[in-house]
Amino acid sequence: MNSLRIFFVGGLTSYRALFGWLSPWILVPTFLFTPLFQILLFVYIGRTAGVNDDRFFLIGNAVVNAAVPCLFAMGNTIEGERSAGTLPLLIASPAKRLPLFLGRALPVILNGFLVAVFALVTGTLLLRVDLPPATWGGIAVAIAACSVSCTGLGLLGAAIALRVRQTAVMSNIVLGILIVFAGVNVPLAAMPGWMQEVARWLPMTHGIAATHDLAAGQRLGDVAGALLAELALGAFYAALGLVLLRWLEWESRLKASLDMA
Repeated sequence: MNSLRIFFVGGLTSYRALFGWLSPWILVPTFLFTPLFQILLFVYIGRTAGVNDDRFFLIGNAVVNAAVPCLFAMGNTIEGERSAGTLPLLIASPAKRLPLFLGRALPVILNGFLVAVFALVTGTLLLRVDLPPATWGGIAVAIAACSVSCTGLGLLGAAIALRVRQTAVMSNIVLGILIVFAGVNVPLAAMPGWMQEVARWLPMTHGIAATHDLAAGQRLGDVAGALLAELALGAFYAALGLVLLRWLEWESRLKASLDMA
């Protein structure tokens, strides 16, 4: 029961603390309006270059924006504790680490999902892209899978925050890598072989490909393999992040380096 309380209540409290200081005039444009400008930019670049159609760029750029809260919010769960001076209290607490950190991921997953869905729905209306109503249920499942997997990668970034002063730069770099490699604006088949190999190990790649297939009329069962691969990558990165958190916590106790970077 205590672990469940830490998971749900602790995660919600941490999320509220993370964004409680932001004015809605900053938070709303960042999460809702910025993705729309990104979508419009690449759609018009695609039109000018005469490559692919609006739907291709709409789906890729809408779905990848789920990564913004998933990467930045998860990284800031540790960095924020350090900046506020509460990280030693967190580490010294007897709370089990699994519900403590996974609980912080739950609101972030929901945040990423809502950002991507808003961007996709609004972009569809603005650009008048035809996405049949029957495809939206499967697309929502694919976006949820992307949010889960990218939050796993964000948890790895949170672990690294025990050793660096700022995670924002790192998160921006990772987001840029996802935009370039994950098939957002360039089809995977058009990439060099080495880029395709890298892409297969990145969150978003399989989920975005599945979303394209679903929008083209395939059923959810047809893309189940891609979605399972997406979730497996998320689990891999989350497990790696939890192991790294535990090891860096132990090393910090040993070397008294918790508040040093």
